[in-house]
Amino acid sequence: MHKVIFDTDPGVDDAMALLFLHHHAEIDLLGITTVFGNATIETTTRNALYLKREWNIAAPVARGAGETFIPHRVSHEPPKFIHGDDGLGNIGVPDVVDVPLDPRPAHRFIVDTIRANPGEVTLVAVGRMTNLANALKEDPEIASLVKEVVIMGGAFDINGNVTPAAEANIHGDPEAADIVFTATWPVVVVGLDVTTKTVMTRQQLADIRDAAGKRAELLFDLSQFYIKFYESRVPDGMVVHDSCACAYVVAPELFKTRSGPMRVVCGGIADGQTIQKPDHMGFGPSDWDNLPSQNACVEIDSSAVLKLIHDTIVSVKEL
Repeated sequence: MHKVIFDTDPGVDDAMALLFLHHHAEIDLLGITTVFGNATIETTTRNALYLKREWNIAAPVARGAGETFIPHRVSHEPPKFIHGDDGLGNIGVPDVVDVPLDPRPAHRFIVDTIRANPGEVTLVAVGRMTNLANALKEDPEIASLVKEVVIMGGAFDINGNVTPAAEANIHGDPEAADIVFTATWPVVVVGLDVTTKTVMTRQQLADIRDAAGKRAELLFDLSQFYIKFYESRVPDGMVVHDSCACAYVVAPELFKTRSGPMRVVCGGIADGQTIQKPDHMGFGPSDWDNLPSQNACVEIDSSAVLKLIHDTIVSVKEL
């Protein structure tokens, strides 16, 4: 079993990833921590509570950071044109969801849970890295107690998706991402290099809906706005960024990785760019020296990942 904390900013593709984690037989979902990004922290937290309620998820929800690691850093408006005004495809999520929050802030929840399960917790972070950086700041020793950190973010060998240089999650809090990448815990980054190759078609999403019952009907409905956004970007369907990171946790053999220290550009026109110094390449002295080697995903068996998502979500057919 993989004990997982899911750090997320729901978000349409976040919702699919959450349902995947909830259904997969080898995942023990210990908690859901929210962060700002696809919507404000108020909205992403409400959405997490809503999905917890609708999908009968036992894991607690802890509210996380509503601003960047460095306070008052210039930030950007939530991408409502991608995820809708409510963050879940304008499906009409109620303003108030009567589900209790864990009383701890997300970074404290992360620290406490790691210390209660030393060597066993995998952090799956599919939004900005702010909560993880805040947890490291509060308790640096957790880096030696985490099993693995799997991140959806970054773009190493291709362009970004919010600027030519940067991917959205990293661009949203570059300093936090640099802290996470350079910490001594083991990191795997599932970035645009592989997620953009993983497109779920309309028919594949409909097949999940038809086979999986009520949970998948909600997933289908909230995904329609997102699919509309992708009409000008992929031939048919939508990119399932966050589910790729979740798939890595249970099926790393479907990915090829490259090892080497990683840094994030903080400031300037390349703000948020992710750059890896591959272990097999030699350079002169640089700010990548004497840092831990982390793994960047560079190839993916996208058809196998899409089948894994389908099979996992349809494995439980009704509420």
